[in-house]
Amino acid sequence: MFRSSLIRNPRISLACGLKMEYVTIPSSKFEDVIHHLRHNFPDEPLNASVGLCVHGKPCELLEHHDLMTMQDGLSVMALDKATGEIAGVALNGIARKGDVEKALEDMKTIDNIKYQRIFGLLNNVNKTADLYTKYNVDKIFELRILSVDSRFRGKGLAKELFRRSEMVAKEHGFKLIKVDATSLFTQRVAECLDFIVEKSVKYGDYKDENGQKMYDTKSPHDYYKVMIKLISDKTTDG
Repeated sequence: MFRSSLIRNPRISLACGLKMEYVTIPSSKFEDVIHHLRHNFPDEPLNASVGLCVHGKPCELLEHHDLMTMQDGLSVMALDKATGEIAGVALNGIARKGDVEKALEDMKTIDNIKYQRIFGLLNNVNKTADLYTKYNVDKIFELRILSVDSRFRGKGLAKELFRRSEMVAKEHGFKLIKVDATSLFTQRVAECLDFIVEKSVKYGDYKDENGQKMYDTKSPHDYYKVMIKLISDKTTDG
């Protein structure tokens, strides 16, 4: 379970003795974030099982998705105050009613089976969940990518990035925040912050036409869960 030491200042906090600054990601930092993701995000269990992205190499399809998300202006990064390095990021975007159906249609033009397997799973499960109807909302705050530099893992940064993202969502008037939690670690952080499970699927249940597993995720990452949290109108101290 991740732990962090939180203080009242909404921009600075300490995590296991590390002094971190948390800021909304500006456009001037987009390329730095992409560089961070190239070297750290491939460890994500669903990506690792499919092999869409590999360490240190550009991944055009996913990086386009990342850049479009950052352009929504809701993403957060943690900077090591001592070095100015990016220690972790939470890429947050706006999901609107009808986006999932459009994404599924657009995927028909993408000739990349690895991309289709990842985003086909995410989009189809979200379509089934239909959070817009259930919660009577037209838009949802999505925490889409959560990544922590391998050197800073186990120090509470993931939990703090979650918490900062929720603050951003509240500031922008969202009623619902959602995360596609593809790893057990993300699920534990979300549970710790009172997210609930809307939909859960087991990776091992998906087989291709030859009966082979489509998602050979490594234990303990056995499930993908759509997790949500309703955002209170009440303001809270940072």
